[in-house]
Order: sequence, then structure tokens, then C-alpha cells
Amino acid sequence: MANVFITGCSSGFGLLTALRFARAGDRVVATMRTPAAAPAELTGPIAKEKLPITLGRLDVCDAVSVEAAVLDAGPIDVLVNNAGIELRSSIEDATDADVQKQFDTNVFGTLRMMRAVLPQMRARRRGTIVNLSSIAGIVARPFGGLYSATKHALEAITEALHFEAAPLGIRVVLIEPGAYDTRLLDNAFNGEGFGPASPYWPIHERFEEALGRLRDGTGGMQDPQEVADLIFTAVNDPQPRLRHLAGRDATMIATAYKAMDFEQYEQAMRQSLSWKD
Repeated sequence: MANVFITGCSSGFGLLTALRFARAGDRVVATMRTPAAAPAELTGPIAKEKLPITLGRLDVCDAVSVEAAVLDAGPIDVLVNNAGIELRSSIEDATDADVQKQFDTNVFGTLRMMRAVLPQMRARRRGTIVNLSSIAGIVARPFGGLYSATKHALEAITEALHFEAAPLGIRVVLIEPGAYDTRLLDNAFNGEGFGPASPYWPIHERFEEALGRLRDGTGGMQDPQEVADLIFTAVNDPQPRLRHLAGRDATMIATAYKAMDFEQYEQAMRQSLSWKD
């Protein structure tokens, strides 16, 4: 039985991961900015199944909130850094405020959480940290480059932490999902300077149309429960690995990207999308 602390549990991967660990008998602190507004998809199973889940208040962008949440949680065996947002913008149109919001949540929020739990894990010489990256942490997509930049940063930070923390008994894990049916896409926000007046907007619309056609042709989004199950399996794997791709699309994209030079990959990507811009 482990004590599991999960960020971003109001929906999607975080919510499903909290349920997955609790149903296996682990004690879970499921955090979000407004626990009083926790969805029925989480509170219903907690009450009906008497699951060992405590709802916690947390804003990963607020250092005081992070410190308080970790203190209230007590000893943490597993930290799952799931909280994240996605900025949609061309690189030129993104404002400093847009970029800061993107990095503060996805990169600095994750760093705040890791710095808060690493001392106690070092003291016990055990613990696991799971960071939710993305296929975007391997391959950047048009008009999602700044989101990709945060996931590239998480890839580098987590890989370095693996080397630093492993001798102290601490494991780190990267989960790299493709496109899943979560609220991340619904909650994606267009940058303040990015809209129909942007010279990039028509290119953006054509790219989104091409992406939509591809998803329709492959059966749409994948089931996010796959990612929750993968996180649980990775944490409990007796032969742990650092990186775990999640989803058919992520596996296909990562394999192609690593096998080709960039120009070959670009050609293949444009052909698969029927996107000629």
C-alpha cells in the first residue's frame, strides 16, 4: 500500500489515475485548485466504493499552495505530476504573458512539486516521481510549439533527475501520451495575440482541418483509461524504465521521427495529413 499524491485530478488522466491507484488499495491524495467543485466522476466512486481518496487543494503555480498541500499529505511514496495546460499560438504571436502562463504551469509547477517531495524521499531513500510528458515532448507540432517546448523541457529535466536521484533510491518515470479523449484539448487556450487577424490564422485552420480528417479516419481519440493503467503499471514495474509511450499514434510518430531525418519526417507527416502548406 503506497501513499500517492496526484496533481490535476479534476478531469482526464489525473482523475482516472486517482481511481486506478485507490481501487488497487493505495491511499491517494487527489489534488485540484477547487476541491469543492470536484466532478461526480470522482466523488461518486469515492462515496460508492469507499475508496481511500482524499481531495486536496493545490495550485501548482503558487509555491505556498504547493508547500501546504505536501505538508498536509504527509509521507508521499508516489508523486504523479499531471497538471498541465496547452497554449495554441504561432510562435510570433505568442505574448510574454502567454508563454509565462504556459511554462509556469507545465514546467515550474512540476519543478515546485518535485522540489517539495524530494527531501522526504531522499530521507527515506525511496519514492517514485511520475511526470506526464507527451509525444509533443519528442515532436513539435505547428501552433503548439510552446506547449511542446514545455514538454521537451520536462523530458530533459526528468532524464537528468533519473541520473541524480537513482543512487538515492528514487525512481523517475516519463509518460508520453498521444491524442486522448481528455479535457486538455477543451481547455487549450489561444494566445492573446493569436486569432483571425493573425497572418498565420489561415494556415492554422488548414492544419486543424487536416488533423481532424486524420483522426476521423483512424477512429478518433483514444481511451484515457489506457494512460491511467500505464501510470499504475510503470510505478509498480519490477524492472522499471524511464520512458513510456502511450497510444498507437505516439508510438507511430516517435518511431518515424527517430528513423528519419527531419526533411523525410516532414514529407511523411504532410503526406499522411494531406497538408500542403
